[in-house]
Amino acid sequence: MALALFDLDNTLLAGDSDYLWGEFLTEQGVVNAELYARENQRFYEEYKKGTLDIHEFQAFSQQPLVDNPTDKMRALHKQFFAEKIKPIMSPASFDLIKHHRDSGDTLVVITATNSFVTGPIVKAFGIEHLIATEPEIVDGQYTGRINGTPCFQDGKVKRLKAWMQEHQFDLKDSWFYSDSHNDLPLLLEAENPVAVDADEQLLEYAQQHNWKIMSLR
Repeated sequence: MALALFDLDNTLLAGDSDYLWGEFLTEQGVVNAELYARENQRFYEEYKKGTLDIHEFQAFSQQPLVDNPTDKMRALHKQFFAEKIKPIMSPASFDLIKHHRDSGDTLVVITATNSFVTGPIVKAFGIEHLIATEPEIVDGQYTGRINGTPCFQDGKVKRLKAWMQEHQFDLKDSWFYSDSHNDLPLLLEAENPVAVDADEQLLEYAQQHNWKIMSLR
């Protein structure tokens, strides 16, 4: 069985779940609207430029999990999924997932966004395996820190290799679908890299190296 690896934000989703989560929390009055909106936008721009400090961003994005009861945040996530995520789950993404499942491939979402935000989304796509940035939890409480290696840039390669060792997989005949130049380290590892609705830097690289280019929008 080959691995079919999918980035989540702006790849399977026609939008960014991390950014939308922050926007949703602002709308719900969970966070200071002016401060959170400004910082959320700043971090998103840094991500697009490839200059994001993932530890700084996770401390920021996880603060609502630190400050609020987990049950409340889970309930808010259900509302968030219905209002913000379900509308950006495109039929083409489900078709692509079905194609790989029917081919007997093992499906994995690998994303920099933390597992609190992404876990329910990945389940809704019907994908069993998720490799995400893991929030640290101590005595049942979120700390705002990252547990282990962040699943970002070359950290995706490290996290995937550890996962493959644990599950006895390799990258033979593997596929990786992504929109972002931040994922070039892992795209270069996959046998079949695919640029999906790619940002300008990734699109240019994919064209130069004759990679498959597609849209799920």
